[in-house]
Amino acid sequence: MTESLSPNTSSCEQQALRDELEQFAEQQKAQFLAHTPVTELVYARSQFIDRLLTRLWRHFQFDAIPRLALIAVGGYGRGELHPLSDVDILVLSQEPLNTATGNKVSEFLTLLWDLRLEVGHSVRTIEQCIEIGADDLTVATNLQEARPICGCTDTFQQLEERVHAGDFWPSEAFYRAKVEEQKTRHARYHDTTYNLEPDIKSSPGGLRDIHTLSWVARRHFGATSLLEMSRFGFLTDAEYRELVECQTALWRIRFALHIELRRYDNRLTFGHQAQVAEHLGFIGEGNRGVEMMMKEFYRTLRRVLELNKMLLQLFDQAILNNTDASEVIVLSEDFQIRGHLIEATKPALFQARPETILDMCLHVADNSTIEGIAAPTLRQLRTARRRLNRFLVDIPAARDKFMDLVRQPNALQKAFRLMHRHGILSSYLPQWSQIVGQMQFDLFHVYTVDEHSVRLLKHLHKFSDPEYRQRHPICCEVYPRIIKKEILILAAIFHDIAKGRGGDHSELGAVEAYDFCILHGLSRPEANIVSWLVQHHLLMSVTAQRRDIYDPEVVTEFAKTVRDEERLDYLICLTVADICATNQDLWNSWKRTLLAELYYSTQKALRRGLENPPDMRERIRHNQQMASAILRSHGFTPREIEVLWQRFKADYFLRHTHKQLAWHAEAMLTHDHEKPLILLSKKATRGGTEVFVYCKDKPKLFSIVVAELDKKNLSVHDAQIMTSKDGYALDTFMVLDPTGKALPENRHNTVRRALVNALTHMKSDRKKKRAPRKLLHFNVPTKVEFLPTKTGKKTMIELVALDMPGLLAKVGAVFAKLHISLQAAKITTIGERAEDFFIVVNEQGSQLTKEEQQALKTALIAKLDHHEK
Repeated sequence: MTESLSPNTSSCEQQALRDELEQFAEQQKAQFLAHTPVTELVYARSQFIDRLLTRLWRHFQFDAIPRLALIAVGGYGRGELHPLSDVDILVLSQEPLNTATGNKVSEFLTLLWDLRLEVGHSVRTIEQCIEIGADDLTVATNLQEARPICGCTDTFQQLEERVHAGDFWPSEAFYRAKVEEQKTRHARYHDTTYNLEPDIKSSPGGLRDIHTLSWVARRHFGATSLLEMSRFGFLTDAEYRELVECQTALWRIRFALHIELRRYDNRLTFGHQAQVAEHLGFIGEGNRGVEMMMKEFYRTLRRVLELNKMLLQLFDQAILNNTDASEVIVLSEDFQIRGHLIEATKPALFQARPETILDMCLHVADNSTIEGIAAPTLRQLRTARRRLNRFLVDIPAARDKFMDLVRQPNALQKAFRLMHRHGILSSYLPQWSQIVGQMQFDLFHVYTVDEHSVRLLKHLHKFSDPEYRQRHPICCEVYPRIIKKEILILAAIFHDIAKGRGGDHSELGAVEAYDFCILHGLSRPEANIVSWLVQHHLLMSVTAQRRDIYDPEVVTEFAKTVRDEERLDYLICLTVADICATNQDLWNSWKRTLLAELYYSTQKALRRGLENPPDMRERIRHNQQMASAILRSHGFTPREIEVLWQRFKADYFLRHTHKQLAWHAEAMLTHDHEKPLILLSKKATRGGTEVFVYCKDKPKLFSIVVAELDKKNLSVHDAQIMTSKDGYALDTFMVLDPTGKALPENRHNTVRRALVNALTHMKSDRKKKRAPRKLLHFNVPTKVEFLPTKTGKKTMIELVALDMPGLLAKVGAVFAKLHISLQAAKITTIGERAEDFFIVVNEQGSQLTKEEQQALKTALIAKLDHHEK
């Protein structure tokens, strides 16, 4: 470091200091990549900054000012600095600064910013620190970690005496405030460690949870480190070593992240996970390195979270004297409730009889007053878990208890989440242990595989609650009447259990689910249903969202796979819970309507008998009669209606309800046919807004409409493309706003005018949107697959591509260029992937030839993969 500075630092001297900071950062990066222990690097950076600040303090001659001190607070006060950590400092005085000293301090701080240090600063007297700290928990916490850097030691000691006095944040108040602060922080992350883009510092189980333990212990016991905590008897030696090991693991990941970033952040986002994994030595094909790193990371978070809960419980007893000695309720020979916690009555119960771990879970399911496991029992559980020499499933008595648990009505509410949190499911089932912390590298899922599965179980339980009837009407009707709920619960546990192992996870999971059921005493028919549900758990979702469910053939094929109403009931519950547990923002009224329509259509088909298909001509006549009655009541003559409808093909009357037919006809009968007619449904239709387009059909019509809707920030989820006998388009688009809801009525006129203008001039000046930053980190190669059809009259296409802005407009442009007519579309976005379904015909109105298919496939891949205009 530069030995001396001139009285007024010149730009050259400042540049020299900046260069030294950058050289030090590069040196630390090289040392980290050369496997220097991260603890050495974190402390070394703090010491380096100490020396720099001391030099600058003397340069500004602050050491000549009496009773002035420079104090490190926060993480810097603990002596821990990562590459991008804030340098939190306190300029402390015993009396208010005079103007000259205040100006000097401002110059000092300005110089630190000019050196590009991220400085968090405060300039206060001792009295101001105590006054502000008394009302601000964050300030009080930072002051607890205060450490002198240079300046007047007497000033620092006076502050330390006041901060550690009994009247400044008494330990009881501090403890309660810190516990509440942690609860609030955990809630921001959905109370789970298993978010796919976690925060290393703030997520449940992150570094903040270790800090919380340190803060509480320091405030109450005066323990200044984890080691001192163990000497007070609140940490066993093993727990101390485990916390240190976990902290070091989190520090390594945080350090690796910081050397990649330019700005301070602790979120392990998709865009940085691969590079961080490489820095830490996790390598493998594709995303394998990331998956291995994240598994280790999530397991570290879980260990920290478990230790945090256990130790805070011990602090609760020590600080608040909440021993609840008089509130003991005996549950059995082995267990009792103390307060709201369950505890074992014998010190080595779980090691002597491991199956009693499941007895404890049964008590949790049976008794709604139990909120968790008592710290001594949790310690015993942790020890027993490590010493198990086989999985619990291999113990016959444990298998019986597990099935008792699965059949316990309230187990889904609390017991299974507790079993997951404390590693009991992993100790029971070897397959479950493989999915703990298993990444799902996409934007569709927001949780790891194990967390998603536990949340699915919780959603199944919600279907028995009348409060959820409006959100899940079918499931709340179906679930309570299912007699063998254990079939559904086992299917939920196994539905994703084979993810991350290569191959089709549904098929692999189905085999394992069947074997599990037989081992646990289910009959072969019951095991077959569980296995079938695991194998087909995506079938209903895919059919509803990516197939034309208004085509009787699609419903018939789906019904043939389902076979009976019992399986249909199981499948609708599993499907809805699966969607809801994947992403909190995924479920909307559009999906609810699609699944409801498929459910009821299939139910009718099964009750009618699959050998008795519906009479399409009868359905058309019924729709026309009902629509005609509405139109006649509005003053239209039968002749007017007949003349209009003679222009339309039978399919039009089959694919619309009588209300839609009347709505369209009334507008068309009073419309100037020279202009495009645009209708928007006033009420939500199937959870979205229906946009009806009627005008002369032209080749680029589809791409212009979707481009215009994209400009209005509307997403198309469904399209029915039809043409009248005399060449008019009768197109219907189902759109949702960015929140997944129908378009507000106050936006209807704007959208209508924009579409009329675009279709009148047959062009859309679509501004090129920038792709969301998150999408840039995903590579989704375009895939085009042609599906077989029974009639051979049309061609069905399944398109998988990166969901970039303007995707549908590009697809429509390719169709127009190759003279391909689109007849229907299903648009599904799964995270970063668009999985779209199209029904098309060629210029002659027939299915595409092999040559036309190849030309279309080549054009789509070229357009979408190479982002052509």
